[in-house]
Amino acid sequence: MPSPLTLFSLPCAGASATMYLRWRRRLPAWVRIQPVEFPGRGGRLYEESEKSLDALATRLCDELDMNRRQRYMLFGHSMGALLAYRIVHCLRSRKQPLPVALLLSACAAPSQQDWKRYADKETDASLIADLRQQNGTPEEVFESPELLSMTLNLLREDYRICASFRYRELPPLPIPIHVFGGRADEIHPSRLEAWRHESTGNFSLDWFDGGHFFLRQQEEAFLPILVQRLAGNSVEVPHLSPAVLTSA
Repeated sequence: MPSPLTLFSLPCAGASATMYLRWRRRLPAWVRIQPVEFPGRGGRLYEESEKSLDALATRLCDELDMNRRQRYMLFGHSMGALLAYRIVHCLRSRKQPLPVALLLSACAAPSQQDWKRYADKETDASLIADLRQQNGTPEEVFESPELLSMTLNLLREDYRICASFRYRELPPLPIPIHVFGGRADEIHPSRLEAWRHESTGNFSLDWFDGGHFFLRQQEEAFLPILVQRLAGNSVEVPHLSPAVLTSA
């Protein structure tokens, strides 16, 4: 059995740490799931939220410092992936112990980020269109004016945080980076492949059926691969486009 490992899991835009709670029942006992809650939501609803991605990453870095003695990895989905990347660079700048690996889901590499995509998403209609396209929001949210209003307000705030990101070239991280993507997601494969340049360690890119929320839509296929990466199965795999994988 692999050594015990804590997996700090960062949610996507518009979500809270609860999106990872079910993993506690589904992953092996040697994996300790530690969902990361952002200030201003969930159990931290009454804390002041941050206004920029770098400020949020720095704040979370301060909090994760308390856990630096344990063996851990960072996992992030979409916005959470970009935050995880910035947190690791923050830890590196402070000469703190780095995670064993960085696991990133449904997120273009930093050099491929398009902040303008988020800057023009202010109206309810544009945000609802995004939620519909990504197909990760339960239908009952759309049917409840109160739930929908809360979701849109949170998503709008998170998109503003995403729009604050500006790429600057940083030294590659000395740890493995494992990336996960959905074949039907709008993120072009080359924008996921570009994560390869952010690390001097091993790199992997695993594809799954489904769109932006493939990790929910294809959970039965996704979680075993996630466990392999957590267990240290970091052998580099060749990059294959979704089309090739679909026809294989």
